[in-house]
Amino acid sequence: MLDVAVAYNRYKFIGNEFLTWLWFIIDANPDYLKTVDQTIVALNIGNRIVLENNSNDSSEIITIKGDDAGLEEGILSLRKGAVVIEMNLIYKTENQDWKFSLKGESLSFSGLKPPETGPLETKDDIEGLLLEKAYLFEKAIELINRLFNAFLNLRVSSDWNTSLLPEIRKWVQA
Repeated sequence: MLDVAVAYNRYKFIGNEFLTWLWFIIDANPDYLKTVDQTIVALNIGNRIVLENNSNDSSEIITIKGDDAGLEEGILSLRKGAVVIEMNLIYKTENQDWKFSLKGESLSFSGLKPPETGPLETKDDIEGLLLEKAYLFEKAIELINRLFNAFLNLRVSSDWNTSLLPEIRKWVQA
């Protein structure tokens, strides 16, 4: 059995590949998201994306942030061999929006902002409000779990090298 630290260092690339794949899906094939979550209206890249390029024995971190920031520099970084290591996402359903950042290395959430809940009118509503908040947090986590499972199924399939990886490379070069 692998030591936890050894396993973590050996396989931490998979989360970064997941975020890179997710950017590809969001940009080139957003209809795929409906196969993972029927309630999804949109999943968009928010106001921050961080890429890392570890080529030539040096590490370069590229951060693109801003509400109207273009992602052209990110695509250029992907062409040079970078992968996404952190991404801010906006998850939308019919009448609700979630905003959060996701780190590739550990798939940890940060800054998770769920949709607004109803106002607290009486002390008796506290339990219901807490349950609603917990449900809203769980919904974002569940989406990422489903997307990650879909990614892993694709990643270990024979289609990864024969069809999906060439599609991603074509998207990066376009």
